[in-house]
Amino acid sequence: MDEETDRARLGRREQDILALERRGFSGPGAKERAIREELGLAPVRYYQLLNALLDDPRALAHDPVTVNRLRRIREARRAER
Repeated sequence: MDEETDRARLGRREQDILALERRGFSGPGAKERAIREELGLAPVRYYQLLNALLDDPRALAHDPVTVNRLRRIREARRAER
């Protein structure tokens, strides 16, 4: 792999965040618990990283279905305000 290709890839943490977003969670608090236990992040920090990922073209290339779904949700919430 060359350096440019390496920079174009998401890091392990970013990939793990997108993978967690693809999963369904049952019950209140299940997602927050998974964020803490599996990623070792506080939920607030997780959502900050996730929001930044939604604007990252590497994330879109890695998982377009999840990123586009989350972008639609984010835009709908912004429109409600």
